[in-house]
Amino acid sequence: MNPEPSPDDTDADRADRLARFIEEFRALPADSDRKREIIAELDDNTAAQPFLVLVVADAGEYDLARTEAATVLRLWPPTDPDLRHRAGRALLAALRDPEEDLVRQYAAMALGPYASDDPAVTEALIAAGGSGEDPLVQACARSALEEAGLA
Repeated sequence: MNPEPSPDDTDADRADRLARFIEEFRALPADSDRKREIIAELDDNTAAQPFLVLVVADAGEYDLARTEAATVLRLWPPTDPDLRHRAGRALLAALRDPEEDLVRQYAAMALGPYASDDPAVTEALIAAGGSGEDPLVQACARSALEEAGLA
């Protein structure tokens, strides 16, 4: 969790701290666990949401960073409609990534808050919850549908 901001923190201080985290993230080796830690440190920072969407959407990104970003987007879905749509679509793309079952599991779990906003998300969750899928992806998709009130 993020430490509580100091009362003296300005918006500029918070933006500067976010920029430093993103710069550090991008400079790290591809499989650095520090990437996951950085995402966790950004967990309730709404200004970081566009960056988190990019991380989830990047199939070449470190899988644990992607799963952490998916978790954050599940816990704090964007309120801006355009960003919320982009987050849902990034999670949907991650769900469809055939190479990363762990990322697919987290993406499926994270899609619950987005399912009622986008019929394509609902359809993908229904498909992922069906037979022929990885059992953990199935369970996560079904849970997301329940969370969205669609199961």
